[in-house]
Amino acid sequence: MSLERGFPRAEYEARLNIIQQAMEVQDLDVILLTSEHDIRYITGFMTQFWQSPTRPWFVVVPARGMPEAVIPTIGVPLMERGFIGRVHSWPSPAAPDDGISLLADVIRSMAGTTPRLGMLMGRETKLMMPLRDLILLEEAIGSPERVDATEIFRACRMVKSDAEIAKIRHTCGMASKVFEQLPSWASAGMPLAEVFRGFKIKALESGLDDVSYLVGAAGQGGYGDIISPPGHAPLRSGDVLMLDTGCCWDGYFCDFDRNFAVGKVSAEAADAHALLWQATEDALTRIRVGMTSAELFAIMADRLGTDGDGVGRFGHGLGLQLTEPPSHIRWDETVLTENMVLTLEPSLEISEGRMLVHEENIVLRNDGAELLTTRAPAILPQLKA
Repeated sequence: MSLERGFPRAEYEARLNIIQQAMEVQDLDVILLTSEHDIRYITGFMTQFWQSPTRPWFVVVPARGMPEAVIPTIGVPLMERGFIGRVHSWPSPAAPDDGISLLADVIRSMAGTTPRLGMLMGRETKLMMPLRDLILLEEAIGSPERVDATEIFRACRMVKSDAEIAKIRHTCGMASKVFEQLPSWASAGMPLAEVFRGFKIKALESGLDDVSYLVGAAGQGGYGDIISPPGHAPLRSGDVLMLDTGCCWDGYFCDFDRNFAVGKVSAEAADAHALLWQATEDALTRIRVGMTSAELFAIMADRLGTDGDGVGRFGHGLGLQLTEPPSHIRWDETVLTENMVLTLEPSLEISEGRMLVHEENIVLRNDGAELLTTRAPAILPQLKA
């Protein structure tokens, strides 16, 4: 049975209900949303048009009733097909008032003057409107009391519905197959840029919607810089090749990597891969509902023999975005709950300038971890030299 795109109305009703219950606790009149993923989460509005920074987009979530959109006219037909109440629009871009007076009218109609205005202000959020326009908006609605609503959306979005998990599982499954096929077409002598291009083509051919993120590297016995664009140097025998991908299907991401030996690699690199695999295995078998992200980090760090000083995070949340809260790092005390979708991503420095990274995607169930990716082999898979 094929997986359907989109969600039934009940999915959005459930999200809105959770958010409005939290708004009642914080005595919020409205929450103003300006960023792509939060607007998509509450309305289903999905478009590539976010790539243009020219036009602002607003959704106002009231304490009771349906969200309302204040958007450029070009987006009205798509927004009206989503989970939304009234849609207000203006012909953007407009100067000097690019939707701000219209937005102010909508907020006043919902909350009167000087409302308690919720906005997402915390870590991993973005204000997608000019700061000058925010000042004008607040002046127009009577200098509202601005309240940080980050935790309301963060708590709701971190816990995935069964329908969301099904989409992420589907994305992970397709991307896993692309990785499994890589040794059949990639080999020594192939430029790294060509490997990247081939992976993207095969991912799209598999049915994935987009390869929004693909980074990696190749180097003798390990690699260093893993976020630069790929160069044209050919793969060499003794290299370790790593690709880390964030493929997308119906708006939901996977995020995991795979390592490959090009011919025979050093024992040091093979041992590092085996150690990272075991650190991930420790996390897979020991993760439980109720532990914190910091505790999960410690499980992997203990296996790798590090106290966490100077070490980045060992994974994060996953869903509508490639990376979401929480972070598996020493200071993140987020309590892990059922139906969180997470990455497990330990890394290990082999020597100065050389490292290895390993990553899997899971959903946390009441009885532990359920793998969404196809588990990487404990022994480095090999490409032809």
